[in-house]
Amino acid sequence: MGEITHRHFWTRARRDLAYQAIALLLLFAAVAVIVATASANLADRGIETGSEFLTDRAGFSLSETWLPYSPDNSNLWVIIVGIGNTLVVAGIVALLSTILGLFVGIARIGDNPLASGLSRSWVEIARNSPPILLLLFLYSFIGKVLPTADAAQLMPHVLVSQRGFAIPWISFPIAGKWVLLGVILVFAMIVASGKLATHQRKQRGKRPMWAPWTPILLAGSAIFALTMTGDGIGADFPIASGPNIQGGLILSPEFFSLVVGLTFYTTGFVAEIIRTGLLSVPSGQWEASYSLGLSRWRTLRLIVIPQMLRVIIPPMNSQYINIVKNSTLVIAIGYADFMVVMGTVINKTSHAIEGTLIIIATYLLINLTLSAVMNRLNRSVQVIER
Repeated sequence: MGEITHRHFWTRARRDLAYQAIALLLLFAAVAVIVATASANLADRGIETGSEFLTDRAGFSLSETWLPYSPDNSNLWVIIVGIGNTLVVAGIVALLSTILGLFVGIARIGDNPLASGLSRSWVEIARNSPPILLLLFLYSFIGKVLPTADAAQLMPHVLVSQRGFAIPWISFPIAGKWVLLGVILVFAMIVASGKLATHQRKQRGKRPMWAPWTPILLAGSAIFALTMTGDGIGADFPIASGPNIQGGLILSPEFFSLVVGLTFYTTGFVAEIIRTGLLSVPSGQWEASYSLGLSRWRTLRLIVIPQMLRVIIPPMNSQYINIVKNSTLVIAIGYADFMVVMGTVINKTSHAIEGTLIIIATYLLINLTLSAVMNRLNRSVQVIER
C-alpha cells in the first residue's frame, strides 16, 4: 500500500519539476561562487565596484555624436550618446538595406539578364565577404580619394574633404535634445492615433474621417511651434575654409564607411530573403493578376508583396539583429559607437565588470525590443484561421 502511495505521489510532472528546481539551485550556486570569488579578488587588488562611476565626469571627447555632448557630461550621458550613435547607424543601415534588398531581390528573378547578373554578383560578393574586410577596404579607399588640400564641391552646398562629406542641414532654435524629445513625442502620438483609427475601423467598418489628417496636423503643429521659438527653423549650409568645413551636417569618413559597408553587406542577405519570399507566392497569383490587366508593378505591390511578408518577416528579424551586432565592428575604423564609448569608459574607470554587464544588458534590450516589434508585425500579417 505504501509503495502504491509513493508511486502515486512521485508522478512524472513532479519529478520533472524537482529536476528543474535542482538545476536552478545548482545554477544559482555557481553564480554565487563566481560573484563571491570575483568580489574577493577585486577587493584584494583594491578595485572598487558599484555604479557610482556613472555620475562621474566623462572627461574625454567624441569625434562625432548625434546627441549634444561635452567632456563635462557624466559617464552615464556619454553611454547614452554612444547608444544613440549605434541606433542611428543601425536604423539607417536597416532602412537602406531593406529598400535596396527589395530591388535587388526583384531584379534577381527578373527577365533582364544584365540586371539579374549584376544582382547575383552583388549577392555573392556580399554573402561571401567578411564584413570587417568591407569596412577596412572602404575606409582605406575613401581616405585615398578624398581631397587633402582644399575642400571640393561635389554639387551646390555639398562639400567633401578629409573631414568627410558636408551637406545642408536644419538649424533649430532650441537645444538638440529637446528637438529629439519633441520628434519622439510627435511620432508616438501619430502611432497612437493610427492604432485608434484602426480600432475604430474594425468596430464600425470604415475608417474615421479624422484619420488621414491627424499625422499632418501633428507634424504641422510641431513645425509651427519650432518656427515660433526664437529665430525659427533655418537652413545651415556648409562653408569651406581650406581643408576644414564649417556648418551643415558633416558625415565623417568613419560614419560613411560604416553605413555603406554594412548596407552593402546586409543587402546581399536581404535580397536573398526577398527572392525567396517572391518565389513562395504561387505562379497562379501572378497569372491571375496579369489576366485582370494589372501591370507587373501593381501585381507586386497589391498581390505579391503582401503575401510575401508572411514568409520574409522572421528571417528579416534576424538580419536586423545582425545589423546591431555587426555595428560593433566599427571599432576597427574608429567611429564612436556604443562599444567604443564603453571601452573608453572601462579603461578610464577600471569598472570592467560593471561595464561588461552594461554592454550585455544594452544589446540584449535592443535586440529583444526589436524582436518584439517584428514578432508583433509578423502576427499582424498572418492569415487568421477560423
